[in-house]
Amino acid sequence: MIVAPADGPSRADWETRNRRIHATICGPGGTHDDRRFDGTARAARLAVRVERFKYFVAVLPGMKDQGRSKRKRTGGRLKPFRNKKRYQLGRSPTETTVGEPRFRVIDSRGTDKKVRALSTNVAQVADGGEVTEAEIENVIENPSNINYVRRNIITKGAVIETSAGTARVTSRPGQDGQVNAVLVDDE
Repeated sequence: MIVAPADGPSRADWETRNRRIHATICGPGGTHDDRRFDGTARAARLAVRVERFKYFVAVLPGMKDQGRSKRKRTGGRLKPFRNKKRYQLGRSPTETTVGEPRFRVIDSRGTDKKVRALSTNVAQVADGGEVTEAEIENVIENPSNINYVRRNIITKGAVIETSAGTARVTSRPGQDGQVNAVLVDDE
């Protein structure tokens, strides 16, 4: 099967390319039966098709698809009315840890960028009207997930032990790239 865009390379170029891919899959001088196409051959065929597009949107395991639900409220199936779009792309959670500060800048919608904190040991702690920079020592409690305490993962709402005292995180480190917190009363 030859897949070529209307305004792209000529048919001869695509035939040459397909022959090269066929030789890679089947070996030199090898043949294959179309009915017994293995996964490698199928992947190579798909790669030829996908290469024409600027973005390829695929939902990988562990990633969220931000598109429309595949089911109605009644449980019936909704048929897709278009292909997946780049703005529906989902990403895995960042899971910011306590440690040496590391950040990652990713593209977001439009011309904006998001700074994700992969790990950090600094928090801006507010006590009334005063804001001070404190060092994060430990995660004491995390309502998001009980395992996050053991793994020292900081999310919004987590209670952390800092050099200024116990504080609750009010920012989203995986989205904002910084940890803002307010001191809580020890009772």
